[in-house]
Amino acid sequence: MTATLPPSPLPLRLWSALDRGVGAVSFALTAVGSLAVVSFMVLICVDVILRRALNMPLQGVSDYVAYTIVAVVFFQLGSSLRHGRLISADFLMTNWERRPVLAEGLKSLFFGIIVVLMWRVASWLYADAWSAWNSGDFTGAVGAFRMPVWPFKAATALGAAVALVEAVLVALRHLARFAFALRESGALRRGGPGLVIALAILALALALLFWGGLTRVQVGFLGFAGLFLLVIMGMPVAFTLIAVSFVTIWAIRGNMAISDTALGLAASTAIRSFEFGVVPLFVLMGLVLERADVGRDAFRVAVVLLRRMRGGLANATVAANAVFAAITGSSIASAAVFSRIAVPPMVEAGYTKRFAVGVVAGSSVLGMLIPPSILLIIYGLLAQVSVGALFVAAIVPGILLALCFGLLNTFLVTAAPRFVGDLKSDFAPDTMSLREMSVSLAPVAALIALVMGGIYGGLFSPTEAGAVGAAGAFVIAAVRGRLTWAIVRAVIHEAGYITSGILFLILAASLYSRMLAISTIPMQVTTFIGAQNLTLIAFCLAYLVIVILLGMILDSVSIMMIMLPIAMPVVLALGGDPIWFGIVTVVAIEIGLLTPPFGLSVFVVKGTLPDGFVRLGEVFSGVAPYVVTMFLFTLLLIFVPAIALVLL
Repeated sequence: MTATLPPSPLPLRLWSALDRGVGAVSFALTAVGSLAVVSFMVLICVDVILRRALNMPLQGVSDYVAYTIVAVVFFQLGSSLRHGRLISADFLMTNWERRPVLAEGLKSLFFGIIVVLMWRVASWLYADAWSAWNSGDFTGAVGAFRMPVWPFKAATALGAAVALVEAVLVALRHLARFAFALRESGALRRGGPGLVIALAILALALALLFWGGLTRVQVGFLGFAGLFLLVIMGMPVAFTLIAVSFVTIWAIRGNMAISDTALGLAASTAIRSFEFGVVPLFVLMGLVLERADVGRDAFRVAVVLLRRMRGGLANATVAANAVFAAITGSSIASAAVFSRIAVPPMVEAGYTKRFAVGVVAGSSVLGMLIPPSILLIIYGLLAQVSVGALFVAAIVPGILLALCFGLLNTFLVTAAPRFVGDLKSDFAPDTMSLREMSVSLAPVAALIALVMGGIYGGLFSPTEAGAVGAAGAFVIAAVRGRLTWAIVRAVIHEAGYITSGILFLILAASLYSRMLAISTIPMQVTTFIGAQNLTLIAFCLAYLVIVILLGMILDSVSIMMIMLPIAMPVVLALGGDPIWFGIVTVVAIEIGLLTPPFGLSVFVVKGTLPDGFVRLGEVFSGVAPYVVTMFLFTLLLIFVPAIALVLL
């Protein structure tokens, strides 16, 4: 029996005590970081009220948010490492789990690299905090507002240190499992050759980087290839970006100190901005509204309004997804909510399971297009364009895409009954009076008007809109009796995990962008394309194909982080509008949520439904018409930019 116990790198009692102790510290930091996000919401709302009502702004809010957001990310990072919450492409690693020597050997290598990187990050942040303490650094203006920065930097260094310890524990755990797997009969024969090949490829790449006599552009492209190799092999995307960028800068400049400086600056300053506070606030708003059953009410109203239309339930799902998208900004949240809400009544009405789950997964992508959208916010932060302008530009494409999905549903119901199912003519949805519909949709309409109207009307910035929206979401949940302590705790922690994953990825992408600049790849690509007389449309078509292919193995945020630093200079050089290109990018990336083998929305739908309800292949088959529709719609956006720019 003891041979089957999970291996431990230390005596079991000592390991358990150490693991529990570090886990408790990580959980405490996670809680503090999550409460800090709530403090953003409160302080920003107070500042907005005081500024608008009494012309007395609350001094120091933007500085507080800017410095605290960095600490929040590192406070959450330890728990994210412990619970495997960092974004990674695990479709190969899942298959390799049957070969533990290969899987655990690679995980040991990956987390060994993460330990080294976190050690260097923690050392830099500690030195930065100590310097701030000795020099008495402060933010603000003398005579108006002054705030010392060393407590924030010390908190950031503490979070990085705890994350380092967590990385060490995870690395030791995988190393122990690797050693355990080596002792199993036949395990080395099954996974050993693959591990040797992977290590040989990585060793060859390193040898070429440092001793291959390559130009800086060649080194950059080799690092770019290594990035995809490590991501596909299953290393967390953020640490892959950091590791490849660190080594590539070192190889180009021939000095590791330069890489250390670039890494430290990325860790301490890349996300130190008030604007980055918009990410956790919109995430928090979406999660609260999800728990408040806003999606269920929107679906009930849509079912009643569309009951006489062919494919009414399917189109009600699309309509409700569009409404839900306008307040959450998350495709994944939409997929999870409507899998539970819409699929059972659709199947009961006679739709095939394949079509029912296809409608839910397909229309869930509206969450990342119809504003407010997390992906549009990230694009705006990376491309340094107005998030408000992106929101305006996304309105018409979002509505048109929802209408396209509705027309697709009506066509499929009419022309492909075998695919859709034998619909029951006697299906009668619950009726609702006009008053009941108004009561159901009033909170949603009010919140949309408050958030989007405030942005478009110039009353507050997107970050302030996120704070106001999150506060409004808490009010709606409280009025509906859904604001229990358990829900609040779960929502706050989940918002922290999601925020940490996104913002740490942005932090890593800033170092990656610096590496690309040093390698001169964007400039060389722009020059090459200019020499080929490639038009903007031709480039966008090639870009669309690449993004869709990447969507088969990577998540949306990672694709944007990797591709945007290369593509944006080319688009600007060819005369493209960055706002229009942002809409094209988001729609193209969202196709990847529906394509195998990654297809995140597909996996969310499959995982939300009961085991055995539907096969994964059926879900991919069900979303195929929506993938084709989105591809054609993206082509339309490329050829007719006015669709995205008509309201600007």
